[in-house]
Amino acid sequence: MNAAELKNKTPDQLRADLVALKKEAFNLRFQKATSQLENTARIRQVRRDVARVNTVLNQKAAEAASN
Repeated sequence: MNAAELKNKTPDQLRADLVALKKEAFNLRFQKATSQLENTARIRQVRRDVARVNTVLNQKAAEAASN
């Protein structure tokens, strides 16, 4: 997931992506706690994707507020 893809999405789509990413992050943390996590790098990817989605959402909100 990159910023260019996210900028083309609507805020509702971004919020849906954010919910899915947060669920995935929870599941990964749960797997880590129970020593079942296979791909440890995925936690970092998901955290960064959540931050990326939040950044684009905030940019869109600021853009809408200024217009």
